[in-house]
Amino acid sequence: MARRRRGRPIDGILVLDKPLGLSSNRALQTAKHLYFAAKAGHTGSLDPLATGVLPLCFGEATKFSQYLLDADKAYTSTFTLGTATASGDADGEILEQMDASHISECDVATALEQFRGEIEQVPSMYSALKKDGQPLYKLARQGIEVERKSRRVVIKQLELREFRTGAAPEVDVYIECTKGTYVRSIAEDLGKALECGAFVSALRRTKAGPFTLDDSVTLQTLEALKENEELRQMDELLMPADAALEAMPLVRLSESSGYYMRQGQPVMVPNAPCDGMVRVALETGEFLGIGEILDDGRVAPRRLVVAAQ
Repeated sequence: MARRRRGRPIDGILVLDKPLGLSSNRALQTAKHLYFAAKAGHTGSLDPLATGVLPLCFGEATKFSQYLLDADKAYTSTFTLGTATASGDADGEILEQMDASHISECDVATALEQFRGEIEQVPSMYSALKKDGQPLYKLARQGIEVERKSRRVVIKQLELREFRTGAAPEVDVYIECTKGTYVRSIAEDLGKALECGAFVSALRRTKAGPFTLDDSVTLQTLEALKENEELRQMDELLMPADAALEAMPLVRLSESSGYYMRQGQPVMVPNAPCDGMVRVALETGEFLGIGEILDDGRVAPRRLVVAAQ
């Protein structure tokens, strides 16, 4: 017999503004505890050094977390020049250090050109990628380094927003990129291009898929609401499960078609797209899940939510 989950059966997406110094999993467990939620998951790790947008999925919304994991991201970051660290961020052991006061804003702008568009990146040993079930950062902390294959990512936008001179110049950048992009790798590669070393000294995720900082909530806000027993207000902060899927076309079904889809049967939908994945909802607005357009034009269920009892 399956063990019954403890907690409330709540569904939805919380866009958390993850604080500095907290791991993504710790942030998730804290939010899950505050909501007393039966089921929850995050949508891709943010380093403890990083802050910002971390969508958390509760209940039925966890079925669609992969779409947020695969979504484009946006960041603001500060790169400090003149120092190379083992981890590519401020927490790592210093490997090299030099006076970089000779580096100009023009030098940085020219070097950044090579990181726009489609590029190859070798993941950092301090990333959350796994080797034989072990996160690379755990191996790195044991002094173990393993070979990593380069991966192709797309830097859709890379803006130099501010440059501050000095022996350790600071570069503020804005980055829009595809999933799997490592901002610390951009900083390290920039340092190599300028022959002075560089690391990420600040990192804030401003967007993940359709969610931005404007949608986000802090743990302090949740803790204050919980302390005042404002559970309804906490629940109102949750976005619907299909908020993660707004890039998909939406098709609406009649009650009868919705019944057959919930039984696992493909159904005909007037004016549906010709192919691909679609969001499926009833004409009343109730979200059913994700469907796929078959060759004969019918919509087949692929990932459905369990109707609330």
